[in-house]
Amino acid sequence: MTIAPTRVRARRLSGCKPTGHLQLGNLFGMIAPLVAGQDDSETITMLADLHSLTVEHDPAAVRALTLEQAAVLLAAGVDPERCTLYVQSHLPEHAQLHYLLECATGYGEAQRMVAFKEKAARAEQVRLSLLTYPVLMAADILLHDTEQVPVGDDQLQHVELARAVANRFNGRYGPTFTVPVAVPAPVAARVMDLADPTAKMGKTNVVGVGVLGILDEPEVVRRKVMRAVTDSGSTVRRDRENQPGVTNLLEIYQACTGSAGDFASYGQLKRETAEAVVAVLRPIQERYEALRQRPETVERVLREGASRARPRAAATLRRAGEAIGLVSF
Repeated sequence: MTIAPTRVRARRLSGCKPTGHLQLGNLFGMIAPLVAGQDDSETITMLADLHSLTVEHDPAAVRALTLEQAAVLLAAGVDPERCTLYVQSHLPEHAQLHYLLECATGYGEAQRMVAFKEKAARAEQVRLSLLTYPVLMAADILLHDTEQVPVGDDQLQHVELARAVANRFNGRYGPTFTVPVAVPAPVAARVMDLADPTAKMGKTNVVGVGVLGILDEPEVVRRKVMRAVTDSGSTVRRDRENQPGVTNLLEIYQACTGSAGDFASYGQLKRETAEAVVAVLRPIQERYEALRQRPETVERVLREGASRARPRAAATLRRAGEAIGLVSF
């Protein structure tokens, strides 16, 4: 009797939503751990363009940002030989499984999502897709028989919904989905806004002066860091509660260099942090520029990634459809 080899690497899914330019928090919180884990896990990375449509958007910008983010990921070290990288909308199975999961999800479950409440409170007109996008996120996860989902605190609720829907579906219709677990994001993920160090740095921040984009030119990085909000007093020390601005700069410096540093003044801290950020971003920007000159390379990677992901996605969709009562041939 032949015994099949045991797969020891867990399957992980990560995603980027093309709603803005990737920034330093994305680099330390999502991209760097993703790159470091390519040999330790079976890695799938998705550019979640369908999720970008849940709010008001510019179609041309979504397309441009999707390709830009793909190139940035590749420039930062995502290896298409070790990581399946593709665009969400290139696999129609995402949207098809989304509908099947809606048939196993309660309205109240979707309405209770914190992200929906926050975004709906800010919007004049709330799209139905904004309510149901956590179910699409569940479909994204379950489609690949994902075992681990690296997330920050703000996304834990969505993974819990995916787990709840998977367990319910399995209980009603028979074993169908792998039930995923959330993997906490590393501590370095929490890079704060330079202009408001009590808020997380984000790629969709309305005011960009506090956001360090991965593609920001060196002089732009230096200008933003030198204008970063600090605190009253003159002592350079970590104190998230009383000195959030200084603490943020110290943590950015350490994330860039691996060293805690030793600074006599706020000015020295800002200068050295700016140069540390520039040094980290320079090789990524150089590789990105080379890829930008060869757009066919990025497009080929995305096509091949979708082709590689499609067989498992199709098998999962077929399995779920048959389980819930659809006729298949």
